[in-house]
Amino acid sequence: MTRESREGEQVDDCGLVFREMTAYPSSFRPDQIKGIPRPPLELPPNPGSTPIPLPRPEEIQIEPMDLRVAIEKRRSVRRFDDEEPLSLEELAYLLWCTQGVQEVVLEQYILRTVPSAGAAHPLETYLLVIHVEGLTPGIYRYLSLDHALQLVNSHPEIALAVTEGCMEQQMVLRSAVTFLWTAVPYRTTWRYGPRGYRDIYIDAGHVCQNLYLAAGSIDCGVCAIESFRDDYMNRLLGLDGKTQFLIYCAAVGKIQQGL
Repeated sequence: MTRESREGEQVDDCGLVFREMTAYPSSFRPDQIKGIPRPPLELPPNPGSTPIPLPRPEEIQIEPMDLRVAIEKRRSVRRFDDEEPLSLEELAYLLWCTQGVQEVVLEQYILRTVPSAGAAHPLETYLLVIHVEGLTPGIYRYLSLDHALQLVNSHPEIALAVTEGCMEQQMVLRSAVTFLWTAVPYRTTWRYGPRGYRDIYIDAGHVCQNLYLAAGSIDCGVCAIESFRDDYMNRLLGLDGKTQFLIYCAAVGKIQQGL
């Protein structure tokens, strides 16, 4: 990709182009300042699928783990015990730790268990469920405001399709669940303009780090996945790739003994 920078020279480095395109111009006026209404806090549920309630966070009993221990133990794990499933309570705990809603302020902002620039929280959580007690394998979406799941796709070969989209990384197929985070960029760009795209990627890092740290307390391993076929995965999830797109993934499963 080539374009002229502010100084007029030709720029070929896509990283530099990204930084240039997302810098604040002197005349910057975001949609928020223009009085355009804030976008919805969350995508609406699919009316054709009944939400599945999850165990409430305050009712989930998890063995405490010292924060320093959790940080010191943090490792990427690519081999899981595919004979041992996650419980629904454990999955609910991981969802709450990564995108849990603590408070909705004046129906305008969400305070979650992770930070987000301007409390925009542009991420939506999809899950490839393979081995979770009480759930049919398939792709689900986390309805964070209701703390519930909604089935999106239960095709018998959906796990193979997601594995293919993740560059054939077999840890996806062996996982109990793979988190698939998508971004709705306008939630952030409404306030920050093009610079908001920087914030979206930072937000994804916050969320994935919470997943790593939370998983250690339930004897699970995590491996973040950045390598995936964008267009393929967006089509698989039914996304247009512009107003919503896949941004990050992470496979999760019980740690195989001896590793």
